[in-house]
Amino acid sequence: MTNGVIFVKIVDLHCDTVMHFYEGRHLDGLENSHISLDKLRAGEVLAQCFAIWVPTHGSAARMNYPADPKEYFDKAYEAYRRELGLCAEHLAPAYTAADILRNEWEGKVSAILTVEDCVTLDGQIENVDDYFKKGVRMAALTWNYENSLGYPQDHDPKKHALGLKPFGIECVRRMNELGIAVDVSHLSEGGFWDVVKYSKKPFVASHSCCRALCDISRNLTDQQIRAVGESGGVIGLNYCNAFLHPVSQQFRDNFTSISELLRHLEHLVNVAGTESVALGSDYDGIGSALEWGDCGGQQLLAEAIVRRFGVDTAMKITHKNALRALRDIIGE
Repeated sequence: MTNGVIFVKIVDLHCDTVMHFYEGRHLDGLENSHISLDKLRAGEVLAQCFAIWVPTHGSAARMNYPADPKEYFDKAYEAYRRELGLCAEHLAPAYTAADILRNEWEGKVSAILTVEDCVTLDGQIENVDDYFKKGVRMAALTWNYENSLGYPQDHDPKKHALGLKPFGIECVRRMNELGIAVDVSHLSEGGFWDVVKYSKKPFVASHSCCRALCDISRNLTDQQIRAVGESGGVIGLNYCNAFLHPVSQQFRDNFTSISELLRHLEHLVNVAGTESVALGSDYDGIGSALEWGDCGGQQLLAEAIVRRFGVDTAMKITHKNALRALRDIIGE
């Protein structure tokens, strides 16, 4: 404690900063982004999940990225590995929960590799093993488009009800066996309930919010929130203002306030309990103006969580729940 302020460690379950690496920019000194090496350290980040988001369809063309998802994935992965090497003094990969604690002991931030959209699995189960060998420890089954595993969330109720494909069920089982966390953020609700049915391990929603407070298909219903908690998994709260505002106020501004995040955190705690709530910022994947600025200023958010929930529950939300879920899924 310094001047009455408690510094709380953060485990963040999702960011899109790897896109910057792909474009040739470097984490050390990275500007015009939510995350940089200095910001990770200033924000008291214990572990940051770095997602390789795989752009497809119009997204790839719009961003002038390769049309072939595997080509993009391979280049983004090499860029991520390059940054680990360049930042090795202060940043280290984590493949198990024990690695996170070891890295902390050595004064380093842990980097956990994740995937957003398993499109590159392409119907081949051996590709799941390749993910694991590359260090992937969490994988969102879909993004915003259908792939070989299943279907994304959709405002059309019929499409939203579509479940996992047989290959998606096979992938869930293989991810369980290897120790890759199944991530249901972006997944259709039908696919979500298939994960509940077929996953033998806890699963996560790495960056999602509450549909009861913002009624969009991208968010989780109370029944889904309870199901994640009952599995032993966690919901990482997304900081995107469009997922936080009530629908009637969707276009009022582009600002995410701490009070809005606390409102969703309270709902998550009330529905699923204190053991099931975590943080999943979506840094560098959202355009929202954040009250605390960026990753480097997020102790302002942490202080607000402490004031609202008390130290013990706040520490669960900011890092302990995520650490426990990761330990149970990816191993000690």
